[in-house]
Amino acid sequence: NALPRGNLSVPLNIASLFYTRHGVPIDEDKTWDYADRYSLRTATDADKYEIENNYVTAAFNFDREPRFYADLGFDGGIWYGQGVYDDDNNDNWVVRAKVGQTQGRQGVTLFPITGYYAKKYVYYTNVMSTSANVYSMYDYPWVELRLGGLYLLYAESLNEAEGPSAEVYRYLDSIRARAGLPGVADAWSQYSKFPGKYKTQDGLREIIHRERTIEMAFEGQRFWDERRWKTAIQTYNNPITGWDASQENANAYYRVKVLYNQTFSLKDYFWPIRQKDITVNDLLVQNPGW
Repeated sequence: NALPRGNLSVPLNIASLFYTRHGVPIDEDKTWDYADRYSLRTATDADKYEIENNYVTAAFNFDREPRFYADLGFDGGIWYGQGVYDDDNNDNWVVRAKVGQTQGRQGVTLFPITGYYAKKYVYYTNVMSTSANVYSMYDYPWVELRLGGLYLLYAESLNEAEGPSAEVYRYLDSIRARAGLPGVADAWSQYSKFPGKYKTQDGLREIIHRERTIEMAFEGQRFWDERRWKTAIQTYNNPITGWDASQENANAYYRVKVLYNQTFSLKDYFWPIRQKDITVNDLLVQNPGW
């Protein structure tokens, strides 16, 4: 087993947020079959850089944006690296995550419970032995604040202050160009079911929030963003879903399964004040709900 195991899992909910290859949400893209996203599809040679040729996986995993494949490992997906750096040799590592396969379930916890790995921070030059002992690992700096994050915050602030403008699009499009996607105006006007969405403040706000969630995925930002946007109650009351990772064949594996029911209420926007502190200072008032 030369790829990571264990609970490094990403919910299907998060995987759903990544765009199609046209740079719009999967439920908005006029050319992407959203209704049949959970059906099975066989990869062809045209998919070889993202999915192993002739591998049967979910249609959900096809025709997605570059960040989907860069950030997520999944059953049938190519895992670039592990000592192999030539895509055209067709010998890249492939995630095989069904029961009985290399990255499939092993025991109670040694498997990706949702069917998706977070591979964004698995550095491509790292190499692991078949016994999963790292014998070649390279350090790289952890970024506390990166330029892309600042661009997105600036675009968000401009839209809130002034509404859609060329300046907002310019900073959003800088992020999207780096990710190999067309600009906001081109993507939405050509491929979205809502071609004028980017022209309104509310519509552009939704686009910016989605762009930030994708670009900053797994970087510790979403916890704070959802609270800042006051959208946590909507987001964190949805169930956590994934594939049925306890199955051996594709038909059974690719069934959406509820793994955990989240709860979030108004009080969860705040932390409770310790009773000890309130006792010491009787002028303190406990936060709402606590």
